Amino acid sequence: MPSDRHGPPEPSDGYGPPDGSRRPVDQGGRARRRLAPVEGTDGAGQDAGYVTAETAVVVPSLVLLIAMLIWGVLAGVAQLRCIDAARVAARTAARGDPDAVAKASAVAPPGATIQVAGGSDTVSVLVEAKCLGTGQLASALSVTVSATAVAAREDRIGRELG
Repeated sequence: MPSDRHGPPEPSDGYGPPDGSRRPVDQGGRARRRLAPVEGTDGAGQDAGYVTAETAVVVPSLVLLIAMLIWGVLAGVAQLRCIDAARVAARTAARGDPDAVAKASAVAPPGATIQVAGGSDTVSVLVEAKCLGTGQLASALSVTVSATAVAAREDRIGRELG
């Protein structure tokens, strides 16, 4: 085999083949070939376990985030229902209707407390409801939502003029 260098080839130092190239060799002095990556992979076989570990951390985090977002939406809906119930009760009580609490209970969230207070010319209604979390975190995530509505008494307007 001809050499590009002048003179005889240097003896192998155990790293490369006798022709002087610096390619890795096996014990027989033959050049080792690198194996091509398996089709469908990027050749980083030792990194394959990282994807599983990262997924094991990310998926529960995403599930927790989604659960918290859903709980927040449910708490917002409970707040809106308290506002509607307070408004219904205030209007009904301002007209002098005795079943204001019953009508507000139909609109309010389950377990809501409704308090009607009448003044000389106004009616005030307070609606409170507890919005519980789900599962083991129910006590830690519970929050109380409330709404107040005030309406002018309509049942006294006709009596004052007449």
